[in-house]
Amino acid sequence: MTSFVGWIYILVRQPYRVGDRIQLDDATGDVIDVGYIDTTLWEFGGKYITGDHPSGRIIKFPNSKVLNSIIYNYSWPLFPYIWNEIKFQVAYGSDLEFVSETMRRIAEEELGEAMAERVRTFRNLLARTPVDELQVKEHPRVIFRVSENTWLEAIVRYLVSPRESGSTKSRLIKKLLAALKAAPDKVMFPAGANR
Repeated sequence: MTSFVGWIYILVRQPYRVGDRIQLDDATGDVIDVGYIDTTLWEFGGKYITGDHPSGRIIKFPNSKVLNSIIYNYSWPLFPYIWNEIKFQVAYGSDLEFVSETMRRIAEEELGEAMAERVRTFRNLLARTPVDELQVKEHPRVIFRVSENTWLEAIVRYLVSPRESGSTKSRLIKKLLAALKAAPDKVMFPAGANR
């Protein structure tokens, strides 16, 4: 009976729909069916594979779970994108301006105008909420953080579709590493056991 009530909740409140990428408790996947009694996901990631690649398994859970669990919807219709980051460790002696500009430029070349359009959508959604202090850039942003060891973290942050996050990250890592390694006088990476 509670699963039927959960189905009514799903129809009325729409925490997810068929085609959405969600996480509910330990289940993460794309919704492929919502029945009267249960929901079926096509799992991505999971126990045997990392990232956002489908694992080949399906996950079924009773609709009653939506009544007492937190649901993460990564592809809700108003804003079907997520923020993603790539981190590299660099030495304090690196040319941080060069690192920042190189990472930003390469990410912008890869993501193009699509990210700027996604950010405009994000800003419009934020404007309808009480959250008004957040500064959101239309282009990839590079920030630096002190890591737990003796290195800095150079982080490029960008907006991407959840289904494209793994492939976009892989393409960016290859291009970023090639560009940064091409300037060993400006960028120093951890070596040996310090990686």
